[in-house]
Amino acid sequence: MELNSENPFDQFKTWLDEAGESEPNDPNAMALATADANGQPSLRMVLLKGFDERGFVFYTNLESHKGRDLAENPQAALLFHWKSSRRQVRVEGPVVPVSAEEADAYFHSRPRGSQIGAWASEQSRPLESKYALEKRVAKYAAKFGIGTIPRPDHWSGFRIVPNHIEFWQDGKFRLHDRFTFTRQSVEDDWVIDRLYP
Repeated sequence: MELNSENPFDQFKTWLDEAGESEPNDPNAMALATADANGQPSLRMVLLKGFDERGFVFYTNLESHKGRDLAENPQAALLFHWKSSRRQVRVEGPVVPVSAEEADAYFHSRPRGSQIGAWASEQSRPLESKYALEKRVAKYAAKFGIGTIPRPDHWSGFRIVPNHIEFWQDGKFRLHDRFTFTRQSVEDDWVIDRLYP
């Protein structure tokens, strides 16, 4: 394997586009690792909702487990694993909130049921029954009727600003290809290294 670009975001776009052709479900799925103020790690799957030279974006309830972790410790790691193409991409770096304008635009692009769900779900907190959730969904559906649903204050997005990106391609006899892009800050140029498998 050789890189298609010396820009990691261009390289990522190439691989994501190719994954979109071969993955049966959610090529934009990624494992998101966070840690709380004590360093206790937590991991879950989320969906990438955008990326550009500024970083990788996902959205969530800010009061969820991951939202609380990121409020205490704004660092994260991502892993994209595309089994069909035998590729992985790892991303690490600090996390910053997206702008209110970005969050509003994405929120209003979601299906109406998902917008109501963002109001109804007290994400990551105990739920006494499925019926209780259904009642909350009905409550907010009635509240907003057919009008525009505002974005809840507790729902927004985060951008992981990478300082480390690794591209991994499976190789025979476990002689995998690995390239890393690293930088100290967003003002710095990327340093590219090939790694031993």
